[in-house]
This record gives sequence, C-alpha cells and structure tokens, in this order.
Amino acid sequence: MSPDDLLAALDPEQRAVATALRGPVCVLAGAGTGKTRAITHRIAYGIRTGVFRADHVLAVTFTARAAGEMRTRLRELGAAGVQARTFHAAALRQLTYFWPKVVGGAPPRIAEAKAQLVAEAARRVGLPADRTGVRDLAAEVEWAKVSLVVPDEYAVAVAAVDRVVPGGHDAAAVARLMTAYEQVKDERGVIDFEDVLLLLAAMLAERPDVGREVRGQYRHFVVDEYQDVSPLQQYLLDQWLGGREELCVVGDPSQTIYSFAGATPHHLLTFARTHPGAQVVRLVRDYRSTPQVVELANRVIAHAGRGTGASTPAPLELRAQRPDGPAVRWAAYADDEAEAAGIAAAAARLVADGVPASQIAVLYRTNAQAEAFEEALGTAGVAYQVRGGERFFARRDVREALVFLRGGARAADPQVALGEAARDLLRNAGWTEQAPTTRGAARDRWEALDALARLADEVESRATSEGRRASVADLVAELDERAAAQHAPTVEGVTLASLHAAKGLEWDAVFLAGLSEGLLPTSLAETPEAVEEERRLLYVGVTRAREHLQLSYARSRLPGGRASRRPSRFLDALWPGSSAARPRAGSGGPPAADEDPRASAVLAALTRWRDERARDLGVSPGRVLATHALHTLAVRRPASREELALVPGIGAQTLATVGDDVLAVLARSVRA
Repeated sequence: MSPDDLLAALDPEQRAVATALRGPVCVLAGAGTGKTRAITHRIAYGIRTGVFRADHVLAVTFTARAAGEMRTRLRELGAAGVQARTFHAAALRQLTYFWPKVVGGAPPRIAEAKAQLVAEAARRVGLPADRTGVRDLAAEVEWAKVSLVVPDEYAVAVAAVDRVVPGGHDAAAVARLMTAYEQVKDERGVIDFEDVLLLLAAMLAERPDVGREVRGQYRHFVVDEYQDVSPLQQYLLDQWLGGREELCVVGDPSQTIYSFAGATPHHLLTFARTHPGAQVVRLVRDYRSTPQVVELANRVIAHAGRGTGASTPAPLELRAQRPDGPAVRWAAYADDEAEAAGIAAAAARLVADGVPASQIAVLYRTNAQAEAFEEALGTAGVAYQVRGGERFFARRDVREALVFLRGGARAADPQVALGEAARDLLRNAGWTEQAPTTRGAARDRWEALDALARLADEVESRATSEGRRASVADLVAELDERAAAQHAPTVEGVTLASLHAAKGLEWDAVFLAGLSEGLLPTSLAETPEAVEEERRLLYVGVTRAREHLQLSYARSRLPGGRASRRPSRFLDALWPGSSAARPRAGSGGPPAADEDPRASAVLAALTRWRDERARDLGVSPGRVLATHALHTLAVRRPASREELALVPGIGAQTLATVGDDVLAVLARSVRA
C-alpha cells in the first residue's frame, strides 16, 4: 500500500491521527471507533513516508491478545518489524537483555503467583489469612506496588484515597506484611511481575549507558488503553522517553474499569497539560454497533461522574455509522435459574437463525455467576467457553496437536491445500469432521482442535490474498507467535465472561445478565467513585454488542424465593415503561427520605449515630457509612442482616463492623 492508499482507508478523524506523526499526540477514542485501525495506520504511514523506522517504534498495550492483534494488522499493512508488546513483555525482554551486563548472571526467576509468598509473609507477621484472605492481601500488595506505594507510606496512602484495607486489618499490619513479602522473595531468589517494571525503570534511571542504549533503539512510542496506565507503568514510560515527546497515547476515560488494581485515567485526562502543544484528536464514529446499541451506550454514560465531586470532562458521545438493527431487549426473570434458562434459550434461537455461537456472549459482574449459565447452556445443547479459564495453549490436547503439526510440517505435501493438510494431521490428535453430540471433556477437546483447523483456513486465506501458497509450516509459525502472545484462536461456542474480562472484545450478540442492585453496582462499591466505576463497567458491557443486545435481571436468587431484588440504579431512566426515572432507594441520587416524615426521623437517628461513631474513631463520617447509604437505609429500613446486605453501600466489611449497630438504630427508630 502506498502512503495515499493508507490514508484513503480512513475517515477524517482517523486520518488526522495517522498524519500526526510527531508527538505528543493524544487520541480520545470511544468504543468501536476504530482506534486500533487508526494507530496501526499511523505507524505504517510513518514508516512508509520515512518519518519512522520500523525497528525504532515500540507500541505497548495491556493484553497479549491486543498486542497480537496489533502485530497482525501491522504485518498486513507492510509494517513488520515494529515491536508491539504488553508493558510487561517489553520490560521483561529488556530486563533479560541488560541483567547480565548490569548485575551479572541470569535474572531471577519470576514467581508464577503471589499466594504462597503472601501466605508465608502473613505467617511471619502474625496475620491470620485463609485462602480468600491471602488472595485479597496479594491483590493489595500488587496495588501498592503498581501505585508506587512503599510500606512506610502505605497507611498514609490508603487514608488519602479512602481505600478500604482488606480483611479488616489495620494499615500498619498490612505495611508489615508488605515488608515481609519482599523479604520472602529475596530469600527464595524470585521476583514478581511488578518487579520486572520496577527493576527495569531503575536501570534506565540509574545507568546512563542503559538509558542511552534503549532510547537509541526506541524513538517513537505508542500506548494503547492509556486510561488504564498505572503510576508504575507511567514511571517506566517516562524512563523510556527520557524527556522526549515522541509519544502517541490512545484511550477513553469512560472505559476505566481497573481502578481497584491501580489503573488511573489521570495521565490521559491531564495529557494536554503535561505535554503543552499536544495534538488532541477525538474518534466518535462508532463502526461496531447499531444505532440502537449506540443510543443506549450514550444514555448509560451520560450521567458519569455526577455526585463524585470530581471535575471530569463530558464523556465522548458516540455517533453510530451502521444501519438500524433490532431493538434492545429487556427481560425480568423470576429467579437466577430462570434467567440462565431464558438466556440459554435465546442464544439457541440466535444460533438457529445463523448467528455463530462464537459471536454470542453472556456477560456478568462476577465469575461466581458463570455456573448457572454453564448448566443452562449445556442443558440447551449450546456449546460454550468460559473466558478466564485454562489458557488455550496450556491445554494438554492443544500441546499434543502442536506436536503432530510440527512433525507434519517437515513431511507435508506442498501441493495439498493447508486446510486439508492440517485436518489430516489433527485427526491424529483426535479431531473429527463431526462434533461429539455430548457435552464434557470430549466436546471441549474437539472444540479446541476445531479452532486449530479453522485457524489453518484463516492462514491459507491470508496467504492466497498475498499471492502465495500457505504451508503447514506457516500454520506452525502462526501458532508459535500466538502462543508467545497468548493470542488464542476463536473457539466455536458462546462466550461466558465477566464484564472485566470482556474489555477489548466484541460479539454480534451480547446478553448482560444479573443487572440488579447489589450485583451491579456490587454491594462492595461503597464510595461514589466506586459506584461510578460500576457504571463504566455497564457501559463497557453495552458497547461489546454489535447488533443484538439484551439486558436482564432476576427478581429472586432462588426459585420460589422472595422477589426482593430491584433493577440496577443505572437502569432507572432506561428500562422501557418503568417509573424508575423518579428518585427511589438505590437510584443514582439520594433517595427522597425528606418526603417521608417517618424516613426523615430514621435518617436523623442514623446520622446522629454515624457522626458519634466517627468522632469516637477519629475518622470522617463518610468512612463509617456513606451519606447515600444512610438515605437508602432510612427509606428501606431493613430488619435483618440479609436485608441489610442488599443495601448499596453496605459491603462485607461494613456489615461485619457496624451491621449490628445499624440494625439496632433502625429497630429503635422504627419503634419510636
């Protein structure tokens, strides 16, 4: 493709990105607006016009899948040789190269998981921690490291951001655990994934020779999903740049959903101030979704940031570019089992109507919700895959198939088409023309092998378009590259995934399930900022759908149970025909407790109790119980711990520490 051909394939805003070859450049890209297309064409255009050299460009993103997709697109655009990697992959490659020169010997082994190390550290400092507690403490250690918070500053840091310390522990105890964790690692001669970035950044900052070599190699940087960058990743990026401005960042503040893990949109939102004179381009033409889906997405995110006290820019308003599609569907089910069965039946109808199962997804807030959908889809005879399960290339059946393909690559007849040759080899691994009729391990194995067969067709088709003949060796090379990037081929089955795991993906049909208060937003979202992140999760879920979209919730958890659940507050003004646009308990604004004299009296009693408790503890009242939660309590007046747990703002820790006191205040107020 000539430079003009590259630009001709873009819309005006994407073309503005592609031609902004000198940094700094900030691209605010809404969901489905072709950001990957824009930045890969920018890189290819820069190379084709002689502004960039392929080996001088480093493009970083957050998932191996996204990095693999970027490399594939760059190769198709004639820009092979560009390094497109995750932050960790790029850092590990450089750290491995420089460690023998700077430290000597081989670099330390990377611990596969923190759990055992954290458990040992907890024992050393006397912190009781079961399996769940260890997991929560490991996540807290990770948050502190990516936030550049050292143990001595941990207590101040969590207080400054009003962060809840896990497990009911005090901040000083967790700080001691963090110190012990580093000692355990040193004793075992291992490092963790965060250390990879920390150690490389330190080398770049403290060794001028290392800094010169890296900066001489990489002169142009592109960072995708910049709204999710952590302070640690930004620090490493600053060391890579070394004060230079050849940087292009791409992101969308409305898709910030990893704040709990240290990600922050601060660097994206302040980019123009940090880099005076930066070119800012907005991508708002949505090529992914129908107007019906786009309209709902805009309405979901329109109220973002209200009530948090934060000054944030208005979210990008998407403009649909596709023709009309089916109306968004809404469904209220009697219970979780009925919801799962209803969605499975709807998915089966879509498959019967010609929608590939791999182009259907069921998305939910927590992984614990997956089991009901697995059972329902299995009963309905619909194939499925659970995203976030065992990695594709780690499966034994996939590894065995790769052995057959490697062996066959040397002896394959070059005159036999790749698709046919690959299927002949995969038969040795157990692949058959027809899928097994039953669910279980045999069907899972077949679906994995069939994904390899269909990938062979893709490789063959790509080679044909390039005017050459594909071989089994080409398929093996593609699989090796994908394995290194953990970029698995598509398995033919309905995808079950959490909303977090769905980020960056898209399907023809999406079912958003379990949209009730306490599930979305989760009951653990105890601050206005946390609730807003839950709203962004819903926005991400909506924008995954290309054509078919259904939103649903269940009125009860169990069949025959009390129908006590309410739709998520985020749906108040959206649910067709509902009166939820009026303020109510659990809605986006405070419930109208002052319109009910009885509720007003309860609210006054709760407020007095909360303020007294805060004074006794020496903390702000909001740290005891948020004002929004007080209003909701005054309106609902729960009478049991089970009912109390359903109130937004009453998380597990709040329930454990002040739940009984709250119920006592409510009981006295109601009697009065």
